[in-house]
Amino acid sequence: MTLNDLIDQVAASEAKLTKAEAKSLIDGLFAAIRDASVKGEEVSISGFGKFKVQDKPARTARNPRTGESIDVAATRKVVFQPAKALKDAVAG
Repeated sequence: MTLNDLIDQVAASEAKLTKAEAKSLIDGLFAAIRDASVKGEEVSISGFGKFKVQDKPARTARNPRTGESIDVAATRKVVFQPAKALKDAVAG
């Protein structure tokens, strides 16, 4: 599903939104999740899941081709943890 497919589906839902209103709603939702993630906050959506920021420490890795050691910088990444209801729905 693409963003346009999602917009079409939200616009066609019982909310009776126009495509422009649905796009604005979805853009606002994604912006709120992005802004919270930048601040390091967890976004929890009941029945759907959690978006969390994880800190990955710096480490030493090895280049598999040459065997040379490489220093990998510390990073932050966003991870999604699905809720049990979503897992159960996908599992069937």
